[in-house]
Amino acid sequence: MVAYSFQKMFADPILMGGKTQTIRAHRKRHAREGEELQLYTGMRSKQCRLLGRATCVDALPITLRFSDNVIGLWDGSEFAFRGQLDDFARKDGFDNWLRLKAFWRLHHGRIEKFEGMIIFWKDLRT
Repeated sequence: MVAYSFQKMFADPILMGGKTQTIRAHRKRHAREGEELQLYTGMRSKQCRLLGRATCVDALPITLRFSDNVIGLWDGSEFAFRGQLDDFARKDGFDNWLRLKAFWRLHHGRIEKFEGMIIFWKDLRT
């Protein structure tokens, strides 16, 4: 079982099934397909709240290239068209790609490229 903590702004999208993925930096161990995930908000604080348990359906290396608006997945998929980028951003809890980029800039500075993992889970409502 692997636990992930989310900012409060992502609680409702997770609970309503709009957010079914998370992008994370590399670490020692991420969830693997078939494993149970525990999704929290406010972990390691008095406001800690379990949003739910979900099953990991996949975990892939991902590259976000903010300067040229491209998302690349390890399986060779690339998202570069505006509609694809917006769809991807919505699955990550944002209205569109521009809002996702603004969030990353606010929380991670002006990075042009991010390499990490993307973890997918089944909608909590199913």
